[in-house]
Amino acid sequence: MGGADEHTFLEFFAGIGLTHLGLQPHGWKCIYANDIDEKKRRMYQACFGDAHYHVEDVWNTKKIVEKIPLERADLASASFPCVDLSLAGNLKGFDGEQSGSFNGFVKVLRDLKSQDRLPNAVLVENVRGFLSSHDGKFFRFALTALSRLGYCLDAFVVDAKHFVPQSRPRLFIVGFLKNLLTPLRSRGMNEWSLREGSPLRPAQLVRALEEAPLQTGWVPLSLPPLPPENRSLHSQIDLDDDQDWWGDVLVDKHLAEMDPSHLERIAKLRKRADLTVGTIYRRVRNGRSRSEIRVDGLAGCLRTPRGGSSKQIVFVAGRRKIRMRWMSPREYARLQGCPNFPIHVDRNEALFGFGDGVCVPVIEWIAENVLSQLFPVPALFDQPQQTARD
Repeated sequence: MGGADEHTFLEFFAGIGLTHLGLQPHGWKCIYANDIDEKKRRMYQACFGDAHYHVEDVWNTKKIVEKIPLERADLASASFPCVDLSLAGNLKGFDGEQSGSFNGFVKVLRDLKSQDRLPNAVLVENVRGFLSSHDGKFFRFALTALSRLGYCLDAFVVDAKHFVPQSRPRLFIVGFLKNLLTPLRSRGMNEWSLREGSPLRPAQLVRALEEAPLQTGWVPLSLPPLPPENRSLHSQIDLDDDQDWWGDVLVDKHLAEMDPSHLERIAKLRKRADLTVGTIYRRVRNGRSRSEIRVDGLAGCLRTPRGGSSKQIVFVAGRRKIRMRWMSPREYARLQGCPNFPIHVDRNEALFGFGDGVCVPVIEWIAENVLSQLFPVPALFDQPQQTARD
């Protein structure tokens, strides 16, 4: 698409641009990207160039607003840091330095509104812990803040495992101005679906949406079922001898950290004639480092490499061998749905970039099935909706 068919968006907490990568094929043009991390800009540039990436703290409202093009954007996306909301983090919520940056994003939107430049819609993404942290206090706060700006709201949960072999549930909030409601109804989208017990809108999320004191209200959009789970981890992992497989000392160290039940499973897999590909994740339990295996065809949620415990370990068992190594940046890229992303930085920098990002085909699914209801491409309305990657 191009020209009149394109919709414009602002990408906050842009990282290496995985939201951009998911929206771009569906007629979306990024006109401004913001992040505080200079290193992530290097990866973004390798993929998209340098025309619109602004390295700046989101709290510096004046500097950011001055850089945003004068045209009113259709959408602002925000994948703000999850450290203070995640169960793997410190659970400080918006009182934490990183997740509290959501308030800086809202401040930018408020300034844009004062200049009659408020984006027509917002797409906010974070970990599912955003919903449960402090009994949902910060999730309700975010809903209320966006509602006060004039956005009608909906929210849903999508797990990346429906698209790639990675368990990565994420919570999304969609907000849109009232001027988009009439087009929604005129296109026959007023019969919104709300499936009880749906993984897209679990009961806890529905309660939060119903109970939040929203000035604009909850407007449930029509959400089609997700594709079947993708449990093909083996197809994303390199098994050749050129990989950085560990020597016996490191392998034995991680075996020694396993619970007896995990060791028993490994021993059985080692004897098989075929190869089993799985992952190992290191956790601290009862003050001890433990190595836990996963062999269900999915990788655990990719994270940034803050110490060894946050890195994914690949293991391959069978034919009387056990092999282990750290997962590579290219494998991270595959599990984030962008297998051909250009990687020209060192290993840890790449792992940080991918571990902090969104899963690309999830964003594509949202573009096809959610944003298309708000910003339609006329030629598509006579065709049945499809899920991303069909």
